Amino acid sequence: MKIGVLGVGQIGKSLVLKLSAAGHAVKAANSRGPGTITADTLAHGARAVTATEALTDVDVAILSIPLDRLPALAPLLENLPAGDIVMDTSNYYPQRNGVIGAIEAGQAESLWVVEQLDRPVVKAWNSLGAASLAGKGRPPGSPDRVALPVAADSTRDREVGMALVEDTGFDAIDAGPLAQSWRQQPGAPCYCTDLSRAEMAAALAAADRTRLPRRRDLALAAFMERLSEGGRPDPGYGVRISRALYL
Repeated sequence: MKIGVLGVGQIGKSLVLKLSAAGHAVKAANSRGPGTITADTLAHGARAVTATEALTDVDVAILSIPLDRLPALAPLLENLPAGDIVMDTSNYYPQRNGVIGAIEAGQAESLWVVEQLDRPVVKAWNSLGAASLAGKGRPPGSPDRVALPVAADSTRDREVGMALVEDTGFDAIDAGPLAQSWRQQPGAPCYCTDLSRAEMAAALAAADRTRLPRRRDLALAAFMERLSEGGRPDPGYGVRISRALYL
């Protein structure tokens, strides 16, 4: 498939690498221009382009930028054909994104994104940390393969999103429509807990919407406390904290 990735931070970079390695024609863009995208990001044949070029002649656009910056992309998406698929990897942290009243009032993050962009999205790759995305992809059938939920209102969009998640080395789980995507938001049992396919159904079913914000904030506070002690936590620290607080 022809894929444009906007944002090449830790998540976006891994997606560019994994999807291009899987044989997709990938274009990568960021806010600073193609000249700032490093050669290692393009190691498997992806091309560095402008944001406009990344959304031209593609089948799928993947948005891997902070949630509060997504509304600014709406004008860029206006020329994207209606049949093209938009995938969103963002998550809401009020400490980072600023307080968004509608989400604080209970609106699913992905539905808020739909309103800002004025087009449907597929919610995927938001439920695992950057270290897990980079290092835990496995071939299909591997006993230690991590499962990821994929939500979308269109069955066709959801199926395409799930196929791409599989191509990045993870078991894709049909998480239903976007109205249910709160089950993969920060604070939910499946968020950054690196569960298997067998464990995922129970995690989605156990999600309690009222408890998500407090659990999310506790996990962030624990992570920031560790950072303040000096150095970066080891790659598994976020998973351990998430499992302790979310499951």
